Amino acid sequence: MNTQIRNIAIIAHVDHGKTTLVDQLLRQSGTFRENQQVAERVMDSNDLERERGITILAKNCAVKWKGTHINIVDTPGHADFGGEVERVLSMVDGVLLLIDAVEGPMPQTRFVTRKALALGLKPIVVVNKVDRPGARCDYVINATFDLFDKLGASEDQLDFPVIYASGLNGWASRREGEVTGDMSALFDAVLEHVPPHEGDENEPLQLQICSLDYSSYVGRIGIGRINAGTLRPAMDVAVCEGTDGTPRRARVNQVMKFEGLERTLADSAGPGDIVLVNGIEDIGIGMTITSLESPRPLPMLTVDEPTLTMNFCVNTSPLAGREGKFVTSRQIRDRLDRELQSNVALRVKDTDDDGVFEVSGRGELHLTILLENMRREGYELAVSRPRVVLHEVQGPNGPERHEPMELLTVDVEDSHQGAVMQELGLRKGELADMQPDGRGRVRLEYRIPARGLIGFSTEFLNITRGTGLMSHIFDGYEAYKGDIGGRKNGVLISQEDGEIVTYALGKLDDRGRMFVKPGDPVYEGMIVGIHSRDNDLVVNAVRTKQLTNFRVSGKEDAIKITPPIELTLEYAVEFIADDELCEITPKSIRIRKRHLKEHERKRAAREAA
Repeated sequence: MNTQIRNIAIIAHVDHGKTTLVDQLLRQSGTFRENQQVAERVMDSNDLERERGITILAKNCAVKWKGTHINIVDTPGHADFGGEVERVLSMVDGVLLLIDAVEGPMPQTRFVTRKALALGLKPIVVVNKVDRPGARCDYVINATFDLFDKLGASEDQLDFPVIYASGLNGWASRREGEVTGDMSALFDAVLEHVPPHEGDENEPLQLQICSLDYSSYVGRIGIGRINAGTLRPAMDVAVCEGTDGTPRRARVNQVMKFEGLERTLADSAGPGDIVLVNGIEDIGIGMTITSLESPRPLPMLTVDEPTLTMNFCVNTSPLAGREGKFVTSRQIRDRLDRELQSNVALRVKDTDDDGVFEVSGRGELHLTILLENMRREGYELAVSRPRVVLHEVQGPNGPERHEPMELLTVDVEDSHQGAVMQELGLRKGELADMQPDGRGRVRLEYRIPARGLIGFSTEFLNITRGTGLMSHIFDGYEAYKGDIGGRKNGVLISQEDGEIVTYALGKLDDRGRMFVKPGDPVYEGMIVGIHSRDNDLVVNAVRTKQLTNFRVSGKEDAIKITPPIELTLEYAVEFIADDELCEITPKSIRIRKRHLKEHERKRAAREAA
């Protein structure tokens, strides 16, 4: 093709400014009209992404700069969505590695960089937010060099170019301390350091699908980069699943390219082009679209295995079916099957119990985002406490259980350091590094079993009064570290069905913190609060005051109750114990005991003992 093409991915730790930087690249390349009103973080189009300020799905766009067509992929920063990052890196020829000028390299920076270096990509390091108070560019560049060295970077990769930028204010410079008026230094660095894709348009076609989209008009859409050959609309092709699969004949309907944020129909596309194709039935991630006459399939894409699993169950509570449109096991299974088509890091397995599916993912966030999407779509279900995926390994003394380990980084105020270290010690964490910043904060690095992090984020926020920062990344498997203590407090369990009464809450206020407020529906076996002690307590939360003909003053009658704890999906999933379930409906999140009747719970406890 005669157009110059560059394909780049923007990778970084969460909240280091990827999506904001892409906004500026789109604006300054003339993608938007001068008077066009554009939302902030325009690439985060999903409702959940906008609400949480994170990128969940990789997005594509394209800009023109000095006659060159630059395809840009904005990738997620959370390791839980690493499946997205791993796929899109196979579509690009270079990466922009964004690093916060204050925080420096963080665990997820390590994760995405390791993937990019392993593929032979040479990063352009962008030190972002250099205008923040406390920016320390020299430290960041040295720490990045050390990180590359630890990850086994080649001599060429260690000789990385550095750009200093402020994504929020829309400028980039090649020299520290120099403030320019635009991002041209970054654009020019991309043209200079990212190689154009090498491929011959006259060779047989080779295109691997790395991402999927869906349209109600044309059905499933495959997205990928053409490695070689030319693709045209209405062209007959072969579709292969890996190098061993039998090619099947198919016909491409439309071929589209990215122009800005839009998709435009193309008459043809050649090597280096990132394209969207439709019309091929059952197209899936990792499949190769190739020539009919001389097929050249590529190996299927591989992603890291899941580390966490949860049971998704049909909701069997007395309040089931009141709010959800999709409540049966067949509807839940169909929805999970649809998710598997695009979410390559997810695994779904049937269990011996009817209506219970074992769903495995890369972390709590990965699974709770799926649950949040399902409840917004009208699904109703119950889920169990997250469990880590254990591996059986043959050791010198026979089979050994190995569990996933996480590399955890916490950034806390000096006054909270002792309490955080004590809590992490109880969770089998091992201190690997400690770095005070000289301004009243300290960064701690731990290696800790993934089990130890379940429920830790809530505890961490309480210990640090909301001032702490934490992030973690999967760091391999190690021998099982032994038992880790569970929740310290018991729960308050409703003994009857009905509606919560203010009078009853007043009587229970000194027993613990409540999850419910007056007027909320409850049922027998539902958890209504946290007990102030370590045992479970069955309580009557629907008890009303006995009416008599004695008159009392209104002052005596006033009931003061502590405001309830707001149950979010993440909090509920982290909070529950092994004998409890989280009930998720489009409008409500409730916690319940697995066995609703008290005598059933006692019998289950005796059998487990």
